Amino acid sequence: MNKPATVSRRDALRLGAGGLLAAGLWPGALRAAGNGKGDEFTFIVVNDLHYLNENCGPWFEKMVVQMKASKPELCLVVGDWTEHGRANQLEPVRDVFKPLGVPVHGVIGNHDYLGIKDCTAYEKAFPNRINYHFEHRDWQFVAIDSSAGQLPGGFPIQSQTLVWLDEHLPKLDKRKPLVLYTHFPLGPNHPSRPLNADAVLERFKAYNLKTVFNGHLHSLTERKVGELVLTTNRCCSFSRRNHDGAKEKGYFLCRAKEGKVVREFVEMKLD
Repeated sequence: MNKPATVSRRDALRLGAGGLLAAGLWPGALRAAGNGKGDEFTFIVVNDLHYLNENCGPWFEKMVVQMKASKPELCLVVGDWTEHGRANQLEPVRDVFKPLGVPVHGVIGNHDYLGIKDCTAYEKAFPNRINYHFEHRDWQFVAIDSSAGQLPGGFPIQSQTLVWLDEHLPKLDKRKPLVLYTHFPLGPNHPSRPLNADAVLERFKAYNLKTVFNGHLHSLTERKVGELVLTTNRCCSFSRRNHDGAKEKGYFLCRAKEGKVVREFVEMKLD
């Protein structure tokens, strides 16, 4: 990707999200340079668990034991907790994380819907966890629903998510580092990227957005826009395969430090 040195901050602020992605810039990060770096801590990011039935239980129990050994301070689950979005899948996969002993902040995926618009079982298992934000050690985290029911792709993110962003983003500190996570990939050149992904990213243009975590693809990809990194990961499912053919299942072990997030793929150990 070309270096963005020829584009001024003023020009960056005028560019839309698509132009920023092409230019390799994110003006919020430029504006916040030297400010709001947040504290140092470790956290987990895992996606596409696709819990199916009790046969998945031992796999996820081992996963949590392995995660706990890294001593994370929190865990993000980036959608598709389950295969069919039913209560008898959502509740067991929710409960399997309890021994981790740290806050687990999830977001809904298309497989967590019961129907085209029905996410009642998810909302019962995870109250107030559709669109939300929280703060940890002077880092801001924003979770949004990028699904449209059970559809696998080819759609825009729903209007209620956009309305929520317009209402809640102004409450955040533009200088503090920010992590966005949502199920469908927001980085460019992904086949299942929502049709209005640029409109979503546009709303973060003035913020110190550092990293975007996505799932759905069951493959390891990375898109860089200056300091901003948009990534997907392989799945960590017992019942599902990776879409890129990779045999490794796992999650990201991440370290927030000096206003940046460094991540490492950790493979699930089967022994």
